[in-house]
Amino acid sequence: MIVYKTEEEIELIRASAKVLAQAHGEVASLIKEGVTTRELDKRAEEFIRDNGGQPSFKGYNDFPFSLCISPNSVVVHGFPSDYTLKGGDIVSIDCGVFLNGYHSDSAYTYPIGEVEPEVIDLLAHTKQSLYLGIEQAVAGNRMGDVGYAIQSFVEKQGYGVVRELVGHGLGKKLHERPEVPNYGKRGSGLKLQTGLVIAIEPMVNLGVKHIVQEKDGWTIRTKDKKPSAHFEHTVVVRKDKAEILTSFEYIEKALQ
Repeated sequence: MIVYKTEEEIELIRASAKVLAQAHGEVASLIKEGVTTRELDKRAEEFIRDNGGQPSFKGYNDFPFSLCISPNSVVVHGFPSDYTLKGGDIVSIDCGVFLNGYHSDSAYTYPIGEVEPEVIDLLAHTKQSLYLGIEQAVAGNRMGDVGYAIQSFVEKQGYGVVRELVGHGLGKKLHERPEVPNYGKRGSGLKLQTGLVIAIEPMVNLGVKHIVQEKDGWTIRTKDKKPSAHFEHTVVVRKDKAEILTSFEYIEKALQ
C-alpha cells in the first residue's frame, strides 16, 4: 500500500530532513585525505543523536553503522572502517535520520584531492541527473518519467545505470512503496499524486551497469571495478513542481 502524506506529516519529514542536511554538513567538514571512514560515521551519529534524532540505518536489517560509506567502485552500502581517504578517491556518503516518527534520506559523493577528470565528470553528471529526475516528480506524471529522465541523460554520457537498486517511498518506515527506479519508459508506471514522498537516488557507474555483492552481505560494488557515484534527495510530489525536503546547502558551505 502507498501511503500519501498530509501536510502535517510533510512538516515532520521536513524537520527530520533539516537535521539530516546538517549532519551531512558536519561530515563534509571532516572529509579530507587522511581521515578514516569510521571517523565520519562517528561524527554523524553524534550529531544526529545530539539533535534529538536517531540514525535511520543503524540496526536496519542489522546494518551496524549510521552511515553507508562507499569509496570508489563501491556503489552503495559500504561499511565504515579504518580505510583512510586518499587523494584520487571518491566517496559516497548515504545517511538517514529518524526524527518525530519520520525518516529522511539523502546521499552525496565527494572527490578527495586531485581526482581524474573523467571521474569528476561522472560526479557532475550523476548529480545533474538527480535534479532532472526530480523535475519529473510532479502530479500527473508517471514513475517511468522520473526514471527515463535519469537514464536517458546518463546513458548519453556513456555511463551505466544500476538496475538492481532503486529509490523508494519513505515516511514512518525508511523504505515504503513505491519503488523509484533510475531507468524507465516515459508514460509508464505509477501515476504520481500530490503528497507522495520519495527518495530519488541515481546510482551511476563510470563503466558497465552490472554490480556484485560482497561476502559481508551488504557492500555492493561495480562488476568492472570502475568508480560509481550516488546522489539522493527526499522529495514530495506537488502539483506543478516537486519540493525537495533535504538539502545540500550545508555540504556546499563546508566545501567552500
